[in-house]
Amino acid sequence: MGLLILIAGLALFLGVHTLTTLRGPRAKVIARLGEGGYKILYTLVSFAGLGLIVWGFSIYRATGWINVWYPPVALRHLVLALMLPAVILVVASYIRGRIYTTVKHPMLAGVKLWALLHLVANGDLGSIILFGSVLAWAVYDRISLKRREDPGAPPIPVGGVGNDLIAVAVGVVVYAALAFAFHPLVIGVPVIGA
Repeated sequence: MGLLILIAGLALFLGVHTLTTLRGPRAKVIARLGEGGYKILYTLVSFAGLGLIVWGFSIYRATGWINVWYPPVALRHLVLALMLPAVILVVASYIRGRIYTTVKHPMLAGVKLWALLHLVANGDLGSIILFGSVLAWAVYDRISLKRREDPGAPPIPVGGVGNDLIAVAVGVVVYAALAFAFHPLVIGVPVIGA
């Protein structure tokens, strides 16, 4: 039951995000609903998908856990270390500086790194479905950006090294919040001292 809800949530969440990459169908939806209607529908479907993902994964974890493989404990340390650059990359997509211009799409790079790290650190079927799907979508989206005529992101001014320092500082704070508060409280799995 939990896996089916998880898969339905992924279909909604990643499906609406995939629509963004399909510029022709996206333009038709915008023409039909208007820019505001499209954004409202996009937001509602995204939140519904995210809610189903969280709900489905929590049911799966509580009632139907299926181990596929057993990752070595050492991988947890590697994941913990490499999650910091993943978070900094995501932050650098909003606080744009040299990291942004060098990586070009730091949001997708951060999401790919996050998904890959969680995929190798978790050997259960639900995690493989969740993180594998997000990783596959992020790879697809990055490839689609190479074929799009538009940049695929809102115009945010690009600064210099100062923005990079801010992105790193904010990234460290977000990383600490995720590791010490969010992950143990919301996910139920401590990442520090586990």
